[in-house]
Amino acid sequence: MKKIQMVDLQGQYEFIKHKINHSLQEIMETSAFINGPEVQHFQKELEEYLNVKHVIPCANGTDALQIAMMGLGLKPGDEIITADFTFAATVEVIALLQLTPVLVDVEANTFNIDPKAIEKVITSKTKAIVPVHLFGQTANMDAIMEIARKHDLYVIEDNAQAIGANFHSREAKTYKTGTIGHVASTSFFPSKNLGCFGDGGAIFTNDDELAHVLRGIVNHGMYERYHHDVVGVNSRLDSFQAAVLRAKLPNLDMYNESRKASAKKYDQAFAGQEHIEIPYREGKCDTHVYHQYTLKITNGKRDALVKHLGEKGIPCGVYYPIPLHKQKAYQDERYVESDFPVTNQLVKEVISLPMHTELTDDQIDLITSTVIEFVNN
Repeated sequence: MKKIQMVDLQGQYEFIKHKINHSLQEIMETSAFINGPEVQHFQKELEEYLNVKHVIPCANGTDALQIAMMGLGLKPGDEIITADFTFAATVEVIALLQLTPVLVDVEANTFNIDPKAIEKVITSKTKAIVPVHLFGQTANMDAIMEIARKHDLYVIEDNAQAIGANFHSREAKTYKTGTIGHVASTSFFPSKNLGCFGDGGAIFTNDDELAHVLRGIVNHGMYERYHHDVVGVNSRLDSFQAAVLRAKLPNLDMYNESRKASAKKYDQAFAGQEHIEIPYREGKCDTHVYHQYTLKITNGKRDALVKHLGEKGIPCGVYYPIPLHKQKAYQDERYVESDFPVTNQLVKEVISLPMHTELTDDQIDLITSTVIEFVNN
């Protein structure tokens, strides 16, 4: 059996290497390294895939989130509500911009931000909500957008883990995640569902005026060379990464379907296990693209299972072991432990198993049998 990996990027590359290698060679021959044709083509192709008016490529997903907030003109002290159970980048950029992060609990089934918790913390200083489509599952965007309209707030989607997922609205309309709020960010880190061979990111919006501002920000605030109209940063997607993404984008739906198929096999193997809770899926099967396949181990053996899998040569991950409100950098006397019952429980129970496009049935069989045997002993 092939060695089990958390993410098998080499196997994915083998399928499209001729296209990638040809594009990379062409870039080297033309020396169009920055803002070259590959970047421009990728931008247009991603706009068409997402059915969004504007894609603004940038250097990485964290930059994308920061630039999105900069583009909205948020001021120091403005409060931004986001989930306590997520990767630190989401709250990191809020703090970097001297905005005030307001962390709230998540739903126990989806792991996504709890709309009821959002409503409880809105103040006169609240300016935006940042829902994270965690692990590839769409957040409850109907409820979040309703809250935003009611309180005149921006919605900034963190779509780093869910590109290609669909959201089905109450009005029976279907949207790609990242195209529902006022603006969105994504990451093209290699392990993402659509990943490049280094760092990369993008911002999405349907707002023409905002898109214009964002395009200036990513390029030192310039629309005309050496004319700096807004405060900007240096954040560009290079041509090599764009070429890789162009090769992968036509396969994104196939990649996501492969992940869903593997998730279904995991689900079937774990069905009926008393101490193993499989990922919840909201609505139709296309609302979760399984960036991670994350179980809950409910009998207190999660940490021991992590160690056991490691000893058996089976990789796994704990995303995330410490709530953001308990991280040294983001502790705040405003936070009360009783406000985070779900997050505080999840960090003790979650474990993510290998999930990628190259998983085989025999690998899934070994992983699931090893987990079941250990948890039940």
